[in-house]
Amino acid sequence: MIPDAHPLPLTIDGRSTRDPETPGPPVDGGPSRYRLTPWSVELDGVPMIPVSGEMHYSRVPRDQWRDRLNLMKAGGITVVATYVFWIHHEPQRGAVSFDGRLDIAAFIALCAELGLAVVVRIGPWCHGEVRNGGFPDWVQDAPVRHRTDDPAYLAMIEPWLRRLGHRIAPFCRPEGPVLAVQLENELYDQPGHISTLRRLAVDCGMTAPFYTATAWGGADLPFEDVVPLFGGYGDGFWVDADEPWDPSFRAHFFFSHEWDDPGIGADLRSAPHRESSLRNPYPPATCELGGGMATAYHRRPRPSGLDIAAVAHNKIGSGSAWQGYYMYTGGTNPSSGDHSYTTGLQESQDTGYPNDLPRYDYDFHAPIGSSGRLSASHNLLRRQHAFLDAFGSSLGTMESRLPPGGPDGVDDSTTLRWAVRSNGDSAFVFVTWHQPYLPLDTYEDARFDVTLSDRRTVFPAGPVAIPSGTLAHWPVHLVLDGVGLEWATASPLTTLRDGTTTVLVLTAEHGIPLTWKWADDVTVTPYGDVAGDASTGPEAVARVQVYRCSTPTAHIDVVVLPATDADRAWVLGAGPQRHLVLSEHPVWLEVDGVLNGRTTAAVPDTRRYEPSAHAFVSVRPRALDSPADLRHLAVTLQRPAGEVPTTYGGPAGRGSAPTQDDIRTSAAAYRIDVPHASGPGTGRRELKIDWVGDIAQLTVGTTVVADRFWDGSPWIVDLEALGVGPEAALGLNLLPLHPDHAIQLPAEARAASLRSHQQQNPPSVALVTWHRWTEHPG
Repeated sequence: MIPDAHPLPLTIDGRSTRDPETPGPPVDGGPSRYRLTPWSVELDGVPMIPVSGEMHYSRVPRDQWRDRLNLMKAGGITVVATYVFWIHHEPQRGAVSFDGRLDIAAFIALCAELGLAVVVRIGPWCHGEVRNGGFPDWVQDAPVRHRTDDPAYLAMIEPWLRRLGHRIAPFCRPEGPVLAVQLENELYDQPGHISTLRRLAVDCGMTAPFYTATAWGGADLPFEDVVPLFGGYGDGFWVDADEPWDPSFRAHFFFSHEWDDPGIGADLRSAPHRESSLRNPYPPATCELGGGMATAYHRRPRPSGLDIAAVAHNKIGSGSAWQGYYMYTGGTNPSSGDHSYTTGLQESQDTGYPNDLPRYDYDFHAPIGSSGRLSASHNLLRRQHAFLDAFGSSLGTMESRLPPGGPDGVDDSTTLRWAVRSNGDSAFVFVTWHQPYLPLDTYEDARFDVTLSDRRTVFPAGPVAIPSGTLAHWPVHLVLDGVGLEWATASPLTTLRDGTTTVLVLTAEHGIPLTWKWADDVTVTPYGDVAGDASTGPEAVARVQVYRCSTPTAHIDVVVLPATDADRAWVLGAGPQRHLVLSEHPVWLEVDGVLNGRTTAAVPDTRRYEPSAHAFVSVRPRALDSPADLRHLAVTLQRPAGEVPTTYGGPAGRGSAPTQDDIRTSAAAYRIDVPHASGPGTGRRELKIDWVGDIAQLTVGTTVVADRFWDGSPWIVDLEALGVGPEAALGLNLLPLHPDHAIQLPAEARAASLRSHQQQNPPSVALVTWHRWTEHPG
């Protein structure tokens, strides 16, 4: 019986339509615990959803690898993807290096030690905002047909692939960490060459369960040899500065079963986008969901954490079998040894690309920034990843269904965006009600009508308002250990174990009261004093609530986190060894299982849920470093800024970055007095630079060691990576931005720039010291 209500519920048929006789995908990488079905990735015969995050080992100092990988793993990343930039390893022909931060074998070994699988994206052409797409200059300049089966080109790349394979092959065993090898990147019309690259990779010892290739842009791929992977960015630097928010970006804020993206790489693609005529036999999988966005000179998008999380959430609801992010940790381009500022190892107009990128900065506004500091997206994404880890075996059996009468194109801002993943017996209802630039109003009076195999469920009992910014995945007919939850307006986060008892953790939504309905034979009993029992009526969840949910023969415990606590929740470990921790600052488990973290507070406020106590208990820290510190540094003006033009020119109307001579002539120059570290154990130090302008540079002596294009965000710099000696002066060059300069900036950055042009405020520089702690034994 459907309750009388107005308006009518949003309706979907969640019954299964899959044909169990559908043949499996053709790729077989040899003996492995992994296999593909038409709908999912399986590990040891059980569906799972890998979560891969991009980290470029050659863009991160080697002594920071472990820290970054620990933070990736703590964020729910299970697979590390990395480009192998040939130009970083062999800038001059025959002068090949795998030393220091170029030691790919050491990087893969460290991933394996930490329990992370690896996708090696071997190119040889990669892009990644690197000069020549990763080709060394001597390859780029060679008189061959690049990225084809031209024998002369193959003869150039084979020695490099053999050298690379020599280092990777030891990890390419059936139980080894290499999960996949990506061949080339954004190659649209050379399927035969992709097949040749696979044969070369195998011949060079680079074997893997899966071989992959990017499939966006209507790429013509040999499906018998590679798994096609897709992407999705909510914004991008590769469109012109005067272009509005592109439809190819806007589309990712909607649920959809269209996985191709005509926008990615469009500025470098000479052939027009085409629709592939081949049936893709693989489950939908991604390798480039935008974990952030790079900053080009002419266009400087700055996606928020909610922007990034909304795109990712939509892909899960749309049926994603593999969540892959580019980037997940930012980095810094290595020095080319050439001190001409514009000619570095980055993509630039000087090297034939349409965009100028910073010489060093590749922060990407990623979940883990180039300094190692976390952004807001890390918080939001790790909640999704915890859900995928705990419920991936169920989600892998569920197909995505879109409601009839869904949104009418990317301009529709009134129709609710929702989808269902269902196996016919149970389901999750996904709601994403967020987009940038054009904010959405609160969606009033939402109810859902979901039909499964043997029943029809309408929920919640009364209409609910869905605020802008909501990302929710609500369970329908979820059964755990024989205890049935009919529906809830809270999102599953994870499951824990208390001996033989399963603990379901739900997160309340911001601005949405928690209501639920349990199966008729379930009794819900709160532990302790729980105000506003969710089993009896709607109530905003203001503090942690814990319940015992029992049938005559079974029981589970349920923890409900308030939305504010959910924003600082960490799920660490796997399976029965999962830990639920609340912390504002980074925490992780070391390989020995001990909880570690770092903080800027005198004492970290970290709490772990103890299932036997049905409560969160404070963690006792033991400091490894000296106490944290934050101090503002003296910044002395050495030379005032000069006049700047409205443009530095550029091809086809796309702005070019100023030269180093321009910066030397017109930038304000400051000296920063940095106190030097006093011995070991002083903690991890970073600079937080608040500034307004066009380009900022840090210099040691006369050498530029770091840079940033202004986009309105603070510049966070890892101080130790700058190589500032005890006698060296740290300089800061700030080039002003002309108020009429035709570059694209976030609206708040443009406003701050105009205010600064009128007021000429000096920069503010703070020294932030993080100290590391480990949990006190016992």
